[in-house]
Amino acid sequence: MTARRPFAHTSARPGAEPFSAAVTGIGLVTAAGVGIEAAWRGVCDTSVAPSVMHRPELAGLPCDFMYSITDLDTKAVLGVAAQRLMDRFSQLAVIAAREAVADAGLDPAVWDSGRVAVVIGSAHGGLPFYDAQHTTLTERGARRVSPKLAPLSVVNGAASSVAMDLGVHGPSQAVSTACSSGTVAIGTAHQMLRTGACDIVVAGGAESVCSRLLIASACQMRAVSTRRDDPQAACRPFDTHRDGFVVGEGAGLLVLERPEHARARGATVRARVAGYGASSDAHSAVAPDPDGLGIERALRTALADAGLDASDIGHANAHGTSTVANDLIEATMLRRVLGEHPLVTSTKAMTGHTLGAAGGIETALTVLALQHQLVPPTANLDAPDPAIPLDVVSKEARRGAFDCAVKTSLGFGGHNAALVLTRA
Repeated sequence: MTARRPFAHTSARPGAEPFSAAVTGIGLVTAAGVGIEAAWRGVCDTSVAPSVMHRPELAGLPCDFMYSITDLDTKAVLGVAAQRLMDRFSQLAVIAAREAVADAGLDPAVWDSGRVAVVIGSAHGGLPFYDAQHTTLTERGARRVSPKLAPLSVVNGAASSVAMDLGVHGPSQAVSTACSSGTVAIGTAHQMLRTGACDIVVAGGAESVCSRLLIASACQMRAVSTRRDDPQAACRPFDTHRDGFVVGEGAGLLVLERPEHARARGATVRARVAGYGASSDAHSAVAPDPDGLGIERALRTALADAGLDASDIGHANAHGTSTVANDLIEATMLRRVLGEHPLVTSTKAMTGHTLGAAGGIETALTVLALQHQLVPPTANLDAPDPAIPLDVVSKEARRGAFDCAVKTSLGFGGHNAALVLTRA
């Protein structure tokens, strides 16, 4: 067997000019804060604890807590009738989409043109509703099962709900590549805009999985933290004492536009998505490639797609889940590809690991980092792992001077994705 060697890539699309999609709107619904400004303050100020709660649905499990959004009345925002037709992950997506569209200043007349698309990622869709209906079936019989099981539990529920809420008549797609879903959704949007298939895409991820079945399985896998006595400090990416991730709920959506379309309508551009890369580890259903070659391939592809060198990158928003092996594998890969100069963070200690929504939320936070020239800290990083060879921002947000940033995501099944973003 030949030795495995790091991936080398010189051009993602030989002979093609780099293409950058304009980010004109952001919508954020997270446990760190609801809304753009609140979420940004929440991830930058680690002295304010996020909402990590013991959940009665998880009682008795080694991990009975999760990051929960408590300051959002979805009934008041959406209305009772509309809320009943959506699972919670779809509700969060619609609320984030409304904010993103308002932030972009889009004219409602565009929705009926067929030139607007929706691409939203989710790892599990409406799993809690599915669980509840299974319990109803076994305890109360088939006649008590809800006829709304399919539309509320399917992974495409968020994409279809957003399209219906906005009145979008262009393509509406769902992406499900485990924890890289949100990043892949934004990468898919970037590709759709580059081909000219549409002018605007609302893209990102949404997730809400307070599922006893799912968390029980994660406990058996030893993937989640069991710090029941101190849940606020349980998620600690890149820390010596990390012992697993903590699930969170949320949604992060971007409005992406073809640059000429944004320019023609005089839109304010927050940042640009300049490159996208994806890959498969082809290694394990649950563990990443131990050498990080899969995510390296995705990152190098994204850099080549953007026409940039590793030396151009000043900031990296890492996947950084707080699991023992994954953090070290990703960190070693980032150092190998980008060197020691980028300012690195994982914002999951303030939002939780939102699974399929993580890429959407964290890409939006990377856009804000580029705008503010400020890197949010990695919360709970009290004892940096000496084996992590990176400049990880901790304790407090750090000022920088950077024009380019990357977002990396890894997912169960070996689904890797990376984005390159640049200042407007």
